[in-house]
Amino acid sequence: MKNLFTLGAIALSLATWQATAQAAELRVEPGQSIQDVVRKAQPGDTVLVEPGRYVETVFIDKENITLKGVVRNGKRPVLDGENRLNDGVLAAGHGVVIQGLHVKRFKGNAIMTQGANNFQILDNYVEGAFYGIFPQFGKNGLVKGNEITGAEDAGIYVGMSDNIDVIGNKAYGNVIGLELENTRKALMADNEVTGNSSGIVLSLIPGLPVKDSRDMVIKNNRIVGNNLKNFAPASSIAAGVPEGSGILIVGADEVSIEDNLIENHHSVGVMVLDTLTFGLPDDPKVDPYPDRIQVLKNTWNSNGEQPTGVIGEFIAPSGRSGFEVIATGKEKDSCTVQQAGVESLGIKRWNRCADGLTYASLSTVRLDEPIPSVPLTAEQKGRFTYLAVCTGCHAYGSVLHGPSMQSIQALYKDNPQGLAKFIANPERKRSDFPEMPPQAYLGEETLSAIAHYILNDLKN
Repeated sequence: MKNLFTLGAIALSLATWQATAQAAELRVEPGQSIQDVVRKAQPGDTVLVEPGRYVETVFIDKENITLKGVVRNGKRPVLDGENRLNDGVLAAGHGVVIQGLHVKRFKGNAIMTQGANNFQILDNYVEGAFYGIFPQFGKNGLVKGNEITGAEDAGIYVGMSDNIDVIGNKAYGNVIGLELENTRKALMADNEVTGNSSGIVLSLIPGLPVKDSRDMVIKNNRIVGNNLKNFAPASSIAAGVPEGSGILIVGADEVSIEDNLIENHHSVGVMVLDTLTFGLPDDPKVDPYPDRIQVLKNTWNSNGEQPTGVIGEFIAPSGRSGFEVIATGKEKDSCTVQQAGVESLGIKRWNRCADGLTYASLSTVRLDEPIPSVPLTAEQKGRFTYLAVCTGCHAYGSVLHGPSMQSIQALYKDNPQGLAKFIANPERKRSDFPEMPPQAYLGEETLSAIAHYILNDLKN
């Protein structure tokens, strides 16, 4: 057995050396297509993008690809959606690194990973999208050193993911600065979250495949002056997020808040409420009540002096204002640290947190080793890409921006090739729907996977 283990270790080392030795750097110059170069890249390669303006969507479905902007004299490559393209960078390959880009004016997602594990999104500047940076269905990821502004929903939106670090980012001028949605085990630390409608949102959204949201540590963040008028589209969940809130916990469990600066919020510093009170629909598989919340020592200044909207209505019966912490009172096994001058409402059932309880030494919740990740199956590739690309404009049984998926299923029944062809290069057939942008950049294999998923697997 010893010899077998030794031989195995040698083989693994040789394989690792060979993969590293074969890794290449490919360069993109202004006037070239980033996507064309990404198609040529092999797993382990780095695609270096020179400063310039690039108008396209970049799709990465290979493993261990690094897409890196070259910064020269303070200038970086600009990926520009011109307010007509939906997505900037979409990545479904495990181990992807997206770094150093300026991504602006996309209607949907500026940077999105979908089903990718071991990802890193680093040092990007993002402006003007619906979601700024949006990792979804991923494990063991890092979002660090990015600057995001102008998102109609969240600047950084981590959805249905596990073991994620969100570290040292700047989010301002968004509806929501940072959000963790239906996510398990996450750390938000050392971020600057200012001038948004709401600073940080920790949410459990009913109706999604992941049915819980838990184990989050929010520490050492600067959360200041998030009083911007909410400019989310009226039909979106984000439109219901109250302005003037520092941290909003909606249904999430096991949240710890420590050593943050939380100041100058018109409505509240921290608010804890269940999904039903927030106005979300019931889901029989979801526990709507947030439990095991820990509000530890933080720095509080000037919160809750001018409550408006749903928060103003909620606290009106008390006849008071100026609350740093507000809860609906339905939380179990929650605790707080008593601090002089910190006014609260609705936490009479909460306990006093144990002496010495702290997360000061916690620096990461990522795993010690990358997750062994098998390539996506055709069904997974179709499902993840459908969620990333199609759901921004299409709902299953109703009209969103384009026709319902049910009507598309009926129109293309038993014709996946025809649907894939239409997705790649759509023709406008109805004047009452907006023109659909072409999705040929996804490539034939992914287009075929999406078409088969829509026609054979997609259900409400």
